[in-house]
Amino acid sequence: MALLEVICLHENDAKRAARGGADRIELVGTMDEDGLSPSPQVLARTLSAVDIPVRPMLRVDGGFRADPRRHDEILHLASTYRDLGADGLVLGFLDDAGGIDVETVTELTEGWPGWTFHRAIDNSREPDRAWVQLLGLSGLDQVLTAGSSQGIEYGLDDLIARAKTNLRVAELMMAGGGLRPEHVPWLYRAGIRAFHIGSPARPQGSWKAWVDSDLVRSWRDLLDRLAG
Repeated sequence: MALLEVICLHENDAKRAARGGADRIELVGTMDEDGLSPSPQVLARTLSAVDIPVRPMLRVDGGFRADPRRHDEILHLASTYRDLGADGLVLGFLDDAGGIDVETVTELTEGWPGWTFHRAIDNSREPDRAWVQLLGLSGLDQVLTAGSSQGIEYGLDDLIARAKTNLRVAELMMAGGGLRPEHVPWLYRAGIRAFHIGSPARPQGSWKAWVDSDLVRSWRDLLDRLAG
């Protein structure tokens, strides 16, 4: 069975996503800067509203560098999310050389049984090296990637080739970032079994609209048909 993750902004989104067949929620507070952290209060309400796993975004400003001036703030936020019962974190930081900021990521994910490295991977300078770094990190069970910083439309071939080359990479990949239904069969045949949607779960693709259960269900049905 393929995993379907839906971006949600609050508990009402999450309830609708779960009703439509989502397997997991990526919870963000706002889609500014491609997604920033939700407040602990929003996370608590969302966790109470649904029975499926919820992973909050751990990102307090734009870009993919960890601001040392906000280190204590983000460390405290990660601890708060864990105390509230989040399934895992969604985060991604690069170092000054454009590789994975292993030190920061390791510190923030210590003690978490599972977590997602988000699309910072698509902005790394040397993706092959970045993947090697990720494979060495404890607890990592998902890598959200479009294969390109410009989205899956541009990264589809790379995703497919990388998945076919390395089974472990295929297992970790969660395809997202401009994902469209016509991409899914190609990615599924390459061995990718996790898929991530945001605006496609909303009427007219608008972030001003709440998640629509029927739109989520259309993606669930697509994945279920591929799984046979």
